[in-house]
Amino acid sequence: MRPRRAALLIDVLFILIAYFALLPGTLRADTLTITSTPAGATVEMNGVSVGKTPYTVSMPGAYFHKPHTSFGARLEHAIVVRISLDGYTSAEMTITEGPYAWRSFLGRADGNYFLVKTNHFEVTLESTAKIFTGAPDIRTESADAAAAPTSTPLTAEAVASQANPAIVRIEGDLKRGTGFFVTDTGLIATNKHVVSEQSELYVVTHSKVRLPARVVYTDPDVDLAIVKVDGSNFPHLPLAAIDAVHRGETVIAIGDPGGGFADTLTRGVVSGIGADRSLGDGTWIQTDATVNPGNSGGPLLDEYGRVVGITAEKRVRNDSGEDVTGLNFALSAENLIRVLGRFYPETEEAKRPADAGGYGSVNVSSDPAGADIYLDGKFVGNTPSMLHLPAGAHKIQIQAAKTKSWERDLDVLKDSEITVHATLEAQN
Repeated sequence: MRPRRAALLIDVLFILIAYFALLPGTLRADTLTITSTPAGATVEMNGVSVGKTPYTVSMPGAYFHKPHTSFGARLEHAIVVRISLDGYTSAEMTITEGPYAWRSFLGRADGNYFLVKTNHFEVTLESTAKIFTGAPDIRTESADAAAAPTSTPLTAEAVASQANPAIVRIEGDLKRGTGFFVTDTGLIATNKHVVSEQSELYVVTHSKVRLPARVVYTDPDVDLAIVKVDGSNFPHLPLAAIDAVHRGETVIAIGDPGGGFADTLTRGVVSGIGADRSLGDGTWIQTDATVNPGNSGGPLLDEYGRVVGITAEKRVRNDSGEDVTGLNFALSAENLIRVLGRFYPETEEAKRPADAGGYGSVNVSSDPAGADIYLDGKFVGNTPSMLHLPAGAHKIQIQAAKTKSWERDLDVLKDSEITVHATLEAQN
């Protein structure tokens, strides 16, 4: 046998020996453990409840260590864990890192993989009674009539001057966004996508003070999060319930767009109000006030300085792939008010019945389109819209100028889908 061929065969033999020597370690199982203080908290992985703390689960060893062979298991997606317990703040964390490109011994790319950061995660949950202190300023049209139509609207300059001290920049190790104080005790509202997957957070106030921050609430369904900084006497903004928001009214978005000046102001109108599953759960406000990525989490304000929404998304193409302008969206402040109602029992929102029976969907349209939708006597948006309603009996009313009011009783069942179309008749 020629020397070169013999050397090549020896090299191949050594590669095969190394390959199969690594195989048992790749297939060997390891254990992931998640504990919490206090114990007994619910553990969810990627939205699925899997048990309570202390929680352990067996996983392939290659989920924790770089896989070496194509025979071993590979973790092909990130894992987000949410830990929650009544009376305590929830915690959400991404327990994986990656993606990494996996390559075979021949150097050929063959997909991606993720690695679990460690085999033990310990979480300390904070008592909500200690976190949710102070009092949010919540305004409704009925309870705040003196502060709305009868008051003189402020100029955009006056709204910005009044709001800017309460608006903050949120900086993380991966991304940045905007937020705003909702109490004087350091609670800050923002979008969940601003703070998700961040291992370190800071808040920069209007006066350029940089404060360490922590996430104390993330909503499992809605793009909403609440961040906490230590301190007191922070300026905070009033929140407007959905019945105080009207299509056509002037609104102002303030935030840090990234690549521009801090506290950038844009102005527009409320173009529509309603639900849109493509945006996610919750009630949404469409506006032509320009929103850019760094604006996410910042306030959308009305002409009285009240927060009507939390800016979240800019759409540049429609469902047909055509370029569009003026399609910017904010999560209604109503969603934030509902969350705060859980922690502040003195608010009117906390007195609403609990949604214990699940949800159903109601697709509402009308002829003509653009009519106002009232659910159980409360304005919730304009047609067409998809409503996500708690199971039970509801009364829906559709109203438009110069037409007769249209109304129906609805019996919404859990996980049901109902279509409602109102043909509005001209009023004599």
